[in-house]
Amino acid sequence: MILIFLSALLLLVVGGCACVVWAARGGPRWTRGVSRATLLAGELMRDANRRPRGGGSGGGGDD
Repeated sequence: MILIFLSALLLLVVGGCACVVWAARGGPRWTRGVSRATLLAGELMRDANRRPRGGGSGGGGDD
């Protein structure tokens, strides 16, 4: 079951990247919408990775 989910996710990512390239080269109108959604999802993932997770001071120790 997890293999099917990961395969579908990989297909969506590859398809989204293909739409970004196609839209940059002047593809149909729907590719621009898909590429916007793909780029937005990438930005959201990047921002989620930049935010500190959990509490604490964030430092590893006192040197």
